[in-house]
Amino acid sequence: MSDVEMDGVPTHDFIYDPDQDPEEKRTVRKNYRSLAKAVEDHQSNPNDLSAEQLMEQVQQADILFGKVKGPQEATLDSHFLLMASTMGAQKARAMKSGSGSFDIDDFVAKLVTFMGGRKSLEDHAEGDSDEESVDNAARPLEWAKIGRKAMAKSRRVPVMGYMLGPLSIEQKARAPVKRAKLEKNQENLRKPQELKEGDIARSENETTKNVAQLEAILTDIGEPINFFNFVINPNDFAQSVENVFYLSFLIRDGKVAFETNTHGEPIVYICEQPSDADYAGGLQKRQKVFEFDMATWKRAIEVFDITESKIPQRPPAKFRLGDKWYG
Repeated sequence: MSDVEMDGVPTHDFIYDPDQDPEEKRTVRKNYRSLAKAVEDHQSNPNDLSAEQLMEQVQQADILFGKVKGPQEATLDSHFLLMASTMGAQKARAMKSGSGSFDIDDFVAKLVTFMGGRKSLEDHAEGDSDEESVDNAARPLEWAKIGRKAMAKSRRVPVMGYMLGPLSIEQKARAPVKRAKLEKNQENLRKPQELKEGDIARSENETTKNVAQLEAILTDIGEPINFFNFVINPNDFAQSVENVFYLSFLIRDGKVAFETNTHGEPIVYICEQPSDADYAGGLQKRQKVFEFDMATWKRAIEVFDITESKIPQRPPAKFRLGDKWYG
């Protein structure tokens, strides 16, 4: 409210003072709440609060703003100003001309009487005859009389204006556009292949099967083995990657241990799977991220002199869909 300047009311700049007297703060808040409550009580019926009373309350809040030194009091000031502006907008929307709404018929009747079209009840004497009344009704209206009244309110010279459109508008009828229907050649249409439950060959879970195969091979070996010697297929890089994938399930379940020996080589071997009591006793699972690309695959074959795979070569996986096989 400090940016609003009103007649007879000085403006104030907001200066933050954290050491303001607490008693003064309470007084300012109390006065702001009193002003807000006075406006809030009239929100249901804005006509009960006159514009002069609303203006007086706004002026009191502006004077009170001079004692505002903290953000909480400034918030109360902005809240009251919002309520007062809302109340002013409601009163403006509810404003009417005079004591009632504007009546066009009554205005035209008084305008005709003023221009001499018909006499009012006061001007109509009791002795006037019916013939004089007929003459008064046929008398032309004195437009110059109302013109002189209008000139007292506005000195603008009447000028010629222009129409903002033609006298008549001819609406153009939009011609309907017929679009040719797309006809498909029946010879090129093919019925989609219908598949039944028996057409889809149900293959066993390859992942579970291969994980069990790796576990059986490690069990037969019975001793720690070099990780690369176990998983690498020197003739097939893709199956080497699959072997690492299947071995990761055994390591995750605790059936296979992954360690580094005294020579720094990674080794794997079958171990006893931990129980719930082992995990309760403090055993923790650890996650390892292993990078295995074709360069690593070739380097491991060369370093560890791998000539054959410990894990048998698996045939390419195939599945049947309808009458066709896919691999």
